[in-house]
Parts: sequence; C-alpha cells; structure tokens
Amino acid sequence: MDLSSFLKVLLRHKLTLVLVPLVTVIITYFLVRNQPDTYLSSGQIATGIVDQTQKSINTAAAVLQDQQVSQEFSNLIAMIRSKKMLDQVGYQLMIHDLSSSTPFRKPSKLFLTLNASAKAHAIAVYKKFYNLRQPLSLFDPDQRGLHDLMASMRYDDQSLLNKLTVYRDGNSDFLFVQFESEDPNMSALVVNNLCQEFIAYYTLLVKENQRKAVNFYSDLLQAKGDTLQRRLDRLKDYKIKNRVLNLSEQAKSLYGQISDFETRREQSEKDAIAYKAAINEIDNQFDPADRRYLESSMVRINQQLMRTRTQLETVNNEYVQSGFKPEYQERIDSLTRLMSSQISRASDKYIVNPMVNKQSLIAQKLTMQIQYDLAKSSAGSIERELIRLNNRLTRLVPHEAVVQSDESAIQIARDEYMDVLEKYNQTSLESNFSVNLRQIETAMPGAAQPSKKMLLVIISGVISVLFCVLILFVLFYLDNSVKNPRELANITKTPVLGYLHKLSGSTFDLRQIWNDTQSNDEHRRFKNLLQSIRFEIDNELKGNKVLLVNSIAQDEGKTFLALNLAYAYALVNKRVLLIDGDFTRPDITAAVKAKTFIEDYLTGNLPINELASTSKISTLGNKGNDISLLQIASSAVIEEKLSLLKSNFDIIIIEASALNTLNKSKEWISVADKVVTILKAGQTLKEHKKLHINYLQSLPNQFIGWVLNEVDKGQVPAEQQA
Repeated sequence: MDLSSFLKVLLRHKLTLVLVPLVTVIITYFLVRNQPDTYLSSGQIATGIVDQTQKSINTAAAVLQDQQVSQEFSNLIAMIRSKKMLDQVGYQLMIHDLSSSTPFRKPSKLFLTLNASAKAHAIAVYKKFYNLRQPLSLFDPDQRGLHDLMASMRYDDQSLLNKLTVYRDGNSDFLFVQFESEDPNMSALVVNNLCQEFIAYYTLLVKENQRKAVNFYSDLLQAKGDTLQRRLDRLKDYKIKNRVLNLSEQAKSLYGQISDFETRREQSEKDAIAYKAAINEIDNQFDPADRRYLESSMVRINQQLMRTRTQLETVNNEYVQSGFKPEYQERIDSLTRLMSSQISRASDKYIVNPMVNKQSLIAQKLTMQIQYDLAKSSAGSIERELIRLNNRLTRLVPHEAVVQSDESAIQIARDEYMDVLEKYNQTSLESNFSVNLRQIETAMPGAAQPSKKMLLVIISGVISVLFCVLILFVLFYLDNSVKNPRELANITKTPVLGYLHKLSGSTFDLRQIWNDTQSNDEHRRFKNLLQSIRFEIDNELKGNKVLLVNSIAQDEGKTFLALNLAYAYALVNKRVLLIDGDFTRPDITAAVKAKTFIEDYLTGNLPINELASTSKISTLGNKGNDISLLQIASSAVIEEKLSLLKSNFDIIIIEASALNTLNKSKEWISVADKVVTILKAGQTLKEHKKLHINYLQSLPNQFIGWVLNEVDKGQVPAEQQA
C-alpha cells in the first residue's frame, strides 16, 4: 500500500473533506443549541471495609488483602448499580411526578394520556412494588404498561444508569455516588434515595444472613451437645455395669504388683539355689555312718522343727498373698526366732560321738534346710500370685479397649461442640453490631455543569472528518483499478511503453496540436509523451514495419493512439501508412474522411501508385459492413499486398478492432509484425479481461507492451511527468 497514493486521493477529495464536516457541524449546532443545562449531585458512603476504626469491637476482624478489598468494593458498586436498586429509585420518581404538580421532568406523551383513575392505579402499583422491592413483570400487560410509562419518562433502570456514576475514591474506604440530570433537586433526590435504598437493602441482607447463621449454629450446637451427652452416658453405664472405676490406675497398680512379685520370685529362686548348694556341700563332709547316727538321734527334734517350719510356710504364703503386708512379716520373724531356739536346743541335746567336731556343721545345715524350704515355698506362692495378677490384668484389656474408644469419641464430640460453640458465640456477637455502611455526605442540589454544546459541535466535526477519511481509505484499499503505468506493469507482468494524459476540453484538433509551435503546456506535454512512446516502439520494431494497435474493449483510445503515432512518425520524416482495420467501428475512416479503402486494395481494385501522396501520412479506410479481414482476401494475398506496402512506406500503423471481437482482431494480429495494446486508466482488470491479457502474453515475439491512456496527472510521480 502506497501512502503517497492515498494522500493524493485525499487531495482529490479535499472538497468532500471540507463540506461534509461543515454540514455535520451545522446540523449538530442546531440540534444541541436548545439542549437544557445539566446539574450534578454527589453523595458519599463509608463502607468500613478498610477503615479499621470501625472494626475495633469485632474481635474476629482481620486485615484483608488488596484483592479481597477490591472484590468487596466491586460487589458493593455492582449492587448499587443493580436493577433492583434503580427500580426502587424509579418508583419514587414516578410516584413524585404522578402526585406532584411540579414533576421533575416534562411529562411524556404517554404520561399525558393518563386520567385521574389511571394515575391513582399507577401510584398504588408503584408503591406496592416499592415496598416489596420487586421489579415489574413484563409478562403482565398492566405491569408492562407501567414499565413503558417509566421508560417514557426516562426513569427506568437503563435510563438512570446512563447518568449514574459510582466509583471508589482511590484506595480509600469511601464510595462516591453521582447523578446528572436537568433538574438539580432531582439529581440530589436520586443520589440520596439510591444511597438510602442501598444501605437499607444491604443491612437487610446482612442481618438476615446473620440471623440464619445464628439459628443454624444454635441448632447445630444443640445437636452436638446431645451427641456429647449420649456418649458420656454410654461410657458411664458401661463402667457401672462392668464395675470399672479407673482403668488406668488399676492397670498401673497391677503392673507395679506384678513387677514386685517378679523381683521377689527371682530372689527366692536364687536363695533356694544357694541354700541347696550349701546343704549339699555340708552333706558331702559327712560319711554315711555319721548321717545315720545323726538322723536316728534327731528324730524327735526334727518333728518339732517340721511343725514350726510348716507354720512358717503357711504364714509366708499368707504374707505373699496379702501383698507383703507388714503384720505378716512380724509373725514370720516370730516363727523364725522360735525355729532358731529349737535348733539351738537340738544342738544342746545332741549326743556326741567321736565326730563332735562336726557339731557346728550340723547346726548350719539345719538352719539352711529351713531357709531352703522357706525359699521354695515362697517361690511357689509368688508364682501363684503372679498368675492371679496376670489374669486380672488380662480381664482389664477388653474394658480398656471399649473405654478408650468411648473416650476418643467423647473427645471428638467435645472438640466439635467447642468449635460450634465458639462460632455460635462469634456469630451472636456480630449479629448484635450494626452494619458499617453509612452515608456520610448527603447530596445537595448542585450548580449547572459547564455547557458541552461547543464540545459536542467540535467532536461532531472531528468525527465526521475521521469518518470521511475512513471511507476514503476503505475505498482506496478496495480499489483494484489501474491508475498509473507502474500498477499496470505489476498486474500484467508485461512492459508498459508509456502513458498519455487526459486532455482538457471535449474536442480538439490533432493537426493544430502537432503543427502549432506555440502550443500550451498541456499540448506540449502531450506531444512529448507521444514522442517517447514512438521512440520505445521504434526500439521494439527493430526493422519491422507493420505495427498493430488494438485494445481489450471498445472506447479505450486505440484510434486516438493510432492517429497520434502517425503524426509522431511524420515529424521524424517517416512515410506513414495508416490503415483502419476496425470493420465494426471505422473511426479513422470517419475522422480523416478517407477516399481509399483497404477492401479495394486487397481485391486489386486500388493500385499501389494511387496511395502515393505528397503528404507524409497516407490513409486506407474501410467500408465497414462488419466483416473480417480473411473475408476480403486470403492469407497469401494479404501477405503479398502487405509486402508491397512495406516497400513503399517506412511504417505501417494498423488499427484493429478490440480483442473482445475475437477473430476479427486476431486475424490482423496474424499478419502484423508487432502489437501494441492501449488500456484506459481507472478500470479494474477482471477475469474476462485477464483472458485477453493471457492471450497477449502468449505472443512474446509480437506483443511489445502497453500504452496507458487518460492517466490522471496526480497518479504519476513528478519526476516521471513529461
């Protein structure tokens, strides 16, 4: 896309770019000159969201994140701008205008059609829906009519919303509500009523939610309390039924007793082993005769010792079974002293034989035997007691599992109960506090706003200019027409020999243009362009003499080009023969009023010498009749006649019919040496024309290029102009 070309388009349409904005500005001025002044009122609402002084009584208050704060304010602004809030204000405005002799706005046509009963009905319905905070139903014909009445007065939600502005002041805690209308009292009323309706509705929602939350937590707290009490009762009943007091203390006591008995058992077993070894060692020091003597002498004494030992074993078992109570220890000590005295008496009554020196060993053995028997007896008693204690511990295990399960469930229920209780207390506390929203600045009737009439006029002018530029740009972008030689070369991919400007005036005389030495700048530029085209054609002919001039369609300017080429060649002292080969429209014949015709020459009725002329330009016209070249003579005759003409003229210029005449033009191309095609600027090369372009491209040895006709001077760069 060429920006310079688009700028040239704008320059060509500069009158449009001036007139259209001017008309727009005039129309806008007359439309807005009677526009009423507007009045702006503003109110301010404190939200308490980021103002921590409003949260000092709330123990659960926490610092909100920026994103959460933005969401809170967005929700509040959306609620203020909602249809529910604006409908409430609209109802109040309609009630005022219906019941007041000085309405805020000029009554609409629909408003003026209401009679007294209709107004009373409308007021009653508006009050009803205002108290219910409900919108009018468009499905109901009566309510739809009342909604249309509001819309006609521009009190509906969309009309109010167009003039309403709600925003947060920076990062502050305040919301600003502004409304603009043609009545200052109405602006203030809308702002104040909207703030009051919003605060009341928001308070109602918050309190209702808090009440529901309190009721919910109350019911949940009761359910959790009942669950906790049932589990406590179940555990109590189980302990009473199974005679379980304190399992942990009982188990601890049993573990201590078992540990003590195990220690004493180990000690008794060690004592028994030690006493047995000592007794065996003493027995080994006596021979069999000593033992028999000793045993026979000690029968009665041993019987007394056995009775005392039996009593000692009995008391020792009771001592073990009692858990080693001290009172049993005193009886054991008493029996032990009795046994020691009996052993001493036995030693005193001992009848000594020659082995009297072993008397002390015998006393030691008796004492050790008694201690050994006591140790064995204690070990047995301790073992039985351990079995009894382990059995008691085993019986406690199932109770412990049940009790632990119940206690765990009770702990979970207690935790849930305490959590719900905490939330219930917090919700109950918050429900007793008032909502933080409050209107801290009441809207007042304001002064008239600066007039926007001039601004609207200026904006209309600017917008109209931009609109015109946009339209011209779209047309320029969508324009695929050929406007200059470069575009033609790019589209056809073939050479362009030159171009011709469009001459001013409806008629002109070629003889005057070419023969007048005092011609104007336009004619001089035109001749220079023709001379340039002639020079390019000469370079392409390379000694050939027959040049065919045609076009894709009629009225492209091929006759004009052929005539001017004849004059251009005549100026360089060339003998030129101009042949009118367009049998459908013989324009050259009519222009020069030809007296000799190509039909006569090809049929032999016109000798070659009659074409000789003192003028440098000779002409062969045609008689028309819409025939083709080969209908006049055969190809051989035509070639023979053209060869004769080549020998008598320096250049032969043939104007053929347009390519859309098919064979009529192609028959001339078959006998021509070179072909040049003229194309009128400003047209789009559509598909049917591209077929003819492809045909010309298929003639690489004949087709030498294009000449672009009637080119706008603004489409050619200055350095390329003649």
